[in-house]
Amino acid sequence: MAAVIGSPVAHSLSPVIHRAAFDAAGVDWTYAALEVAPGNASAALDAMRTLGIGGLSVTMPHKDAVAAAVDRLDPAARALHSVNTVSWEGDQLVGWSTDGAGFVASLAEAGVDVDGAKVAVIGAGGAARSVIDALARAGAVDVTVLNRTPEKAESAAALTPVATPGIISDIGRADIVVNATSVGMGTDGSLPCDPDLLHDGQVVADLVYHPLETRWLSAAAERGARTVDGLGMLVHQAALQQRIWLGDDAVVDTAVMRAAALAALTSRG
Repeated sequence: MAAVIGSPVAHSLSPVIHRAAFDAAGVDWTYAALEVAPGNASAALDAMRTLGIGGLSVTMPHKDAVAAAVDRLDPAARALHSVNTVSWEGDQLVGWSTDGAGFVASLAEAGVDVDGAKVAVIGAGGAARSVIDALARAGAVDVTVLNRTPEKAESAAALTPVATPGIISDIGRADIVVNATSVGMGTDGSLPCDPDLLHDGQVVADLVYHPLETRWLSAAAERGARTVDGLGMLVHQAALQQRIWLGDDAVVDTAVMRAAALAALTSRG
């Protein structure tokens, strides 16, 4: 058994995605969503040990607390002080961060190579930090961090020597532009930046996946940019989780996972 812990967690797409992948691979695993109240992350790990749960996905508000409670951290989780995946290694619990690597994998699936790229990241929260760290590990030569609060941009940029805080006009010189904020999820028509800053030849990605085609991605496409939606990151970070739990040689069908997620989103309207 694997599970996602969080609060609230009933809305999570993780059970739909993981169950579809387990079924497609023909492995005898199941997956549940477990509501864990804030402050109880350490107790959830105790339950994982007691019950022999095979793996955990971790969502808000537990990522930091789990990072402090596991026995060991992978390099990305250690740098971010944040965990979204827990696995077993012998009798130890290992914490991982697959969000950023999942985002890079979603770009690769779209034919976008991060190595040598200049990237502008809008946002400086947890999602943005995971993306910044992963971009640097994947070979991006320049990552500009844009945030309304300069101190947050500076903190996020401090994750890697290739990142620096910037100003909004820096978007124009980027090869890849990433919206790592929640702007675009609502119905108020707000955008993470003026879309006129975007241009032909750029790749524009959004971490928002509901709606799948955000107004910002639509505006970017109108200006000639290639677009990458946020569902790819969700699917690929989950695929990485499965390989951690089942082994590197596990058969993980990301097409099946994406189809399951799309069907769930459609049913939710």
